[in-house]
Amino acid sequence: MKLNKAELKEFLDEKVDLYNRPAFIESDPISIPHQFTEKHDIEIAGFLAATIAWGNRKMILRNANRMMELLDHSPYEFIMHSSIDEIEMIERFVHRTFNSTDLIYFLKALQNIYKHKGGLETIFKTYQTSDSLQPAIHHFHLIFFELPHEKRTERQVSDPFKGSAAKKLNMYLRWMIRNDNKGVDFGLWKSIPPAILSCPLDIHSGNVARKLGILSRKENDAKAVSELDKVLRKLDKDDPVKYDFALFGLGVSERF
Repeated sequence: MKLNKAELKEFLDEKVDLYNRPAFIESDPISIPHQFTEKHDIEIAGFLAATIAWGNRKMILRNANRMMELLDHSPYEFIMHSSIDEIEMIERFVHRTFNSTDLIYFLKALQNIYKHKGGLETIFKTYQTSDSLQPAIHHFHLIFFELPHEKRTERQVSDPFKGSAAKKLNMYLRWMIRNDNKGVDFGLWKSIPPAILSCPLDIHSGNVARKLGILSRKENDAKAVSELDKVLRKLDKDDPVKYDFALFGLGVSERF
């Protein structure tokens, strides 16, 4: 399917309008942070839900809700006020390759970040560049794993500097930063401009982008994210990642 730039923008803008609406929330992992109203609860619930956002969507939601149960439906309070012994008492959690060992470390790392690093937003704000959040994701990875941990847990947080598309973190950053008053994304982090967000690239959005002729690279990796960013930023320089709704909707809902 080959469209000129004007046709492509019109086509994708229509799909953004179709999918970027509250009805999208119910079956998406973003529904987990939407259970909360306080900033830090939304941040932590969103980060944990995004971390396990791969595989069957019903299973993602079931297991993400299970995580919220384990945190007494008060993620920030649990992070800030639980002792290490209380955190290590968490057991019997599995989502594909993410298990109790990983979850326990994630809670310790989040406690370290909120008690000693100024919180999640502060890290991404500090390490953003004028045109990208990928260096900030790299630094986040370093900070997140500065406590003693099992090597296996590192694969649960991607690093674009190692070639990863970092789909889950780019999706999470979209949730926290984009603010278009449509009711889906939160727009909580005012200190970071939506213009430097990157598309959460996965098999669905990647395949649609290739069929539309806006992505040539065959692998879904950091280089492909960079290539797609350049195109989407020409379509909307201030809010390029709104097109994630179009690419995802076309791929998952329309089997485009």
